Amino acid sequence: MSSGAIEIADLRVDRGGRPVLRGVRLSVAPGTVTGLLGPSGCGKSTLMRALVGVQRVVSGSVTVLGLPAGSPSLRSAIGYVTQAPSVYGDLTVDENLRFFAALVGAGRPRIDEVVGSVGLEQRRHQVVASLSGGERARVSLATALLGAPRVLVLDEPTVGLDPVLRQELWTMFHRLASDGSTLLISSHVMDEASECDALVLMRDGRVLEQTTPELLRAETGRHDLGQAFLTVIRRVDG
Repeated sequence: MSSGAIEIADLRVDRGGRPVLRGVRLSVAPGTVTGLLGPSGCGKSTLMRALVGVQRVVSGSVTVLGLPAGSPSLRSAIGYVTQAPSVYGDLTVDENLRFFAALVGAGRPRIDEVVGSVGLEQRRHQVVASLSGGERARVSLATALLGAPRVLVLDEPTVGLDPVLRQELWTMFHRLASDGSTLLISSHVMDEASECDALVLMRDGRVLEQTTPELLRAETGRHDLGQAFLTVIRRVDG
């Protein structure tokens, strides 16, 4: 039996007649924050869509919590936050959360809990379109948390945010992991790699390495994780 909250074996995805994912293999341990890192266009978003069961695959297997990705019983167990805001700009924070709570069968106590967990108590009656980019990102995250998912898949959740807001979100991610959630977070910003428990380094539709920040530094002799990633790329390129 697989031990990872997420297990991917030999995953291949083609789009527009060309390969996007080329035999990807990875395992994500439960209760951890794993960074999916690599340049834009390397296949991170496609991999995440495969995890939540909305991406057609050519071959390979994707298992989440012991079940094939896309299984009906996983719908409430996986929270997915896309790069683009997935909430309604003309509704208030509270109206958005009440709408999405009805879809997952969550009540008012859960809404109140989620609002507190993302720090939006003072914004809950404000229209989403009037919020800052960081606050809108928090609303999207809040909707994903309503069903108390065991796995959170977050696609570039900190893109475009200032360093203070990014740090606040990473603190929240680790708090969720300490409560038992498994988080897979994509980013193309290598300085965020140090925030992760584990790293999956991607390039050109392949996983170059699955490691940790400490092991990557030790292996490459580079303290800067961006330089360490470049060292891995040069080694793979020969």
